[in-house]
Amino acid sequence: MATVLKAVIEKSGVPAKDVEDVQVGTVLAAGGGATEAKMALFAAGYPDSVSLATTNRQCSSGLQAFVNIAGAIRNGQIKIGVAAGVESMSQHGFQNGVGKLNPTMMKVPAAADCLIPMGITSENVAEAYKISRQVQDEFSANSQLKASQAQKKGLFKDEIVPVVTVTKDADGKETPITVSADDGIRVTDAAGLGQLKPAFKKDGSTTAGNSSQVSDGAAAVLVMKRSEAEKRGLPILGKFISTAVVGVPPKVMGIGPAYAIPSALEKAGLSVNDIDVYEINEAFASQAYYSIQKVGIPMEKVNPLGGAIALGHPLGCTGARMISTLLHQLRRTKQRYGVVSMCIGTGMGMAAVFEAE
Repeated sequence: MATVLKAVIEKSGVPAKDVEDVQVGTVLAAGGGATEAKMALFAAGYPDSVSLATTNRQCSSGLQAFVNIAGAIRNGQIKIGVAAGVESMSQHGFQNGVGKLNPTMMKVPAAADCLIPMGITSENVAEAYKISRQVQDEFSANSQLKASQAQKKGLFKDEIVPVVTVTKDADGKETPITVSADDGIRVTDAAGLGQLKPAFKKDGSTTAGNSSQVSDGAAAVLVMKRSEAEKRGLPILGKFISTAVVGVPPKVMGIGPAYAIPSALEKAGLSVNDIDVYEINEAFASQAYYSIQKVGIPMEKVNPLGGAIALGHPLGCTGARMISTLLHQLRRTKQRYGVVSMCIGTGMGMAAVFEAE
């Protein structure tokens, strides 16, 4: 987190003291991750005059952080902010912070469904909407192939900042390393993925190969009022147009994008075909594929550089990372409109519409 918070200031040339607020999406860290996020802010060289808050809307936390900052700018509360997201899933694992449940609550079906493991919700989507194992594996292999090709072409270089860290071997020996590329991309084919066993349910179709990876990551996006960017002579990558969050049944939470995307498009006054690039988070191949088909999105417009099955899904980071990927892709291809969308645990979907400049 400190690395990207520092980089977004250095790359833009905006003094850290001029940032009025920072919002960080994070999910698994104890205490809402507020302490770690504030520590990262100081480690990145921001003064103590810069305020910070963390936000948790599960898988959409990074996007929610952006919407919070953009909303503050639109409301006139601030002129410059940073929207970020971070997750260290290797450190925090999948915590269950529910505690002791009220028996009465467990009698409410939808409330009880909020505790269904995410992998099982993927199975539920696959079964309810008849998404075959073959389709899921083909979708996943394509994601890996697109990400691999993009990486080889250097298409991620404008959005990636090298991270210096330390690895420790079995004997406790520490070795400093620099990570400058995503290391989860694994080119394979549907036949190879078809050899993997179901990960969550006997005779199921969701596997380690057609699910998003357990990964660590951070991303940050500099957001400001247009007049402020123009006054500073800063390049404008894109404009935020609209957003939507919708609720769906918790047991099939993965279908969220199928309802959030049309809502965000309606608010923007745009149609499905008006959008040039869709960045749709691949929590699981089952839910991503269903959402794409339900909305009627041409597959060639979806995740042109690969998605979370290849790149990983560090929960709080994902939304901010997808905004960066989308805006760089739109600029590179000289296309105009893009959408970022994801499903959300406990039964929601979120989407946002952007226009490139």
